[in-house]
Amino acid sequence: MAKLRNIIKTLSFFFFLLAATAPSLSSATSATDTFVFGGCSQQKFSPASAYESNLNSLLTSLVNSATYSSYNNFTIMGSSSSDTAHGLFQCRGDLSMPDCATCVVRAVSQVGPLCPFTCGGALQLAGCYIKYDNISFLGQEDKTVVLKKCGPSEGYNTDGISRRDAVLTELVNGGGYFRAGGSGDVQGMGQCVGDLTVSECQDCLGTAIGRLKNDCGTAVFGDMFLAKCYARYSTDGAQHYAKSHSYKTNYGGERTFAIIIGLLAGVVLLIIFLLFLRGVCSRGGDFYFLHIFII
Repeated sequence: MAKLRNIIKTLSFFFFLLAATAPSLSSATSATDTFVFGGCSQQKFSPASAYESNLNSLLTSLVNSATYSSYNNFTIMGSSSSDTAHGLFQCRGDLSMPDCATCVVRAVSQVGPLCPFTCGGALQLAGCYIKYDNISFLGQEDKTVVLKKCGPSEGYNTDGISRRDAVLTELVNGGGYFRAGGSGDVQGMGQCVGDLTVSECQDCLGTAIGRLKNDCGTAVFGDMFLAKCYARYSTDGAQHYAKSHSYKTNYGGERTFAIIIGLLAGVVLLIIFLLFLRGVCSRGGDFYFLHIFII
């Protein structure tokens, strides 16, 4: 019985320790790994096929490259065009290299379950973006709207709209593939995928920002993701870019740890139940189930 008490106390302490540390672990990763959107192609590949091998090599290259670069693309040649894997990753321009690498690792680990055995997949997290396919998309401008998200309207406010438009204009006129700026409580951000030319990037961001102004109107925040660029703005009181504007999915850190804690609780109860059955058998049916749970 003393041995049983020690086992239960050890399991209870471990469970308490994980529950106590889960919030801090979740908050440490939420800044970059919040799910924004994902998509998969319709074409499938067979397990253990040549394309699967090439795709694994491609994803490994993306992860390795993210340790020293914020953008890169690769093509892993196959014996045929259908077996060739094309892919890229892009980190948010203000991320450090360690944060970039961590984000890409998370994206690669999540895109497989999201797109099982599909030849193409894309995943946008708050801090990074990855895409792959057996059909080449590298170097091709694409202004298809992938995701539009507008916050609640704050009502017509001439000063607020003027500052929002000034920030977005600053993004249009800014140079580079990553652009960020602000005015008072209004912050803006835009970025192009690195396989675009400078002029293509400018064209893509101009389209995204124009759509933001027209589609989101007086919203407190707006996100416009096109296939090869995005533009976002946020006002004071709206959630920051690094957090979800209600994009949370099963990949959210808080829910992941809640699932882990729930599973561990189930394991603890199962072990206690098995130990109880063992005690019943060894004592010839003595009933001490209630005593176990009032220790």
